[in-house]
Amino acid sequence: MTDIERLAQILKASRRLVVFTGAGISVPSGIPDFRSADGLYNRDSGCSLPPEQIISRSFFDRDPAAFYEFYRSAMLYENAKPNKAHRFFAALEKDGRDVAVVTQNIDGLHQAAGSTRVFELHGSVKRNNCMRCGAFYGTEAILTKEPVPHCPRCGGIIKPDVVLYEEPLDMDVVSGAVAAIEKADVLVVVGTSLVVYPAASYLRYFRGGSLILINKSSTDYDVQADLAFHRDVIDVVTELEQLGV
Repeated sequence: MTDIERLAQILKASRRLVVFTGAGISVPSGIPDFRSADGLYNRDSGCSLPPEQIISRSFFDRDPAAFYEFYRSAMLYENAKPNKAHRFFAALEKDGRDVAVVTQNIDGLHQAAGSTRVFELHGSVKRNNCMRCGAFYGTEAILTKEPVPHCPRCGGIIKPDVVLYEEPLDMDVVSGAVAAIEKADVLVVVGTSLVVYPAASYLRYFRGGSLILINKSSTDYDVQADLAFHRDVIDVVTELEQLGV
């Protein structure tokens, strides 16, 4: 039996699946990852500071106009659509399986594909809030021509609901994600090198039967995995569909 056939068998038998995703699952949708040669962290930020510093809370507070200039150009992909991998895992849920998605991504593509139980560890570009009155706004509020978007109700600065460097994760989201991982019988990790902490550390809560890794490059967790695929996730899910998963 080939590895892809084993994976197909595992997924068909799973009744409580968690899919843990990183930037790699959204690359086929046209959203760059962070650490590859053409990723976000290797881009010219347009100023003397590295991207990691620009997307920090202290920089946002100090120079929101410069933050938004970078954020709009490098982190908003309004035309991005869910790809075959997003749709594949959403379809598993539609088939009646208990499927939870724990994602490090902020693009909202899992929900757009139809997944309903999604724990967004790092927030979402789809949600934005006034820092003064708490009013909620969609992405359209960020795409204004105003250098810094302000709340039309009270004049406060609008901030994306994404976790910037120096900010803590939402503990309600973390608790939900950890609980899902603890209860899962299969954990599929897709498109992440598992070097971003604390998110990567949540894998230690998995006590289920099969740990599957799908990532183009190797990770430190490969030796713990039951199956590790160093391939494009689109190719993997295409073969799984051909096997009737």
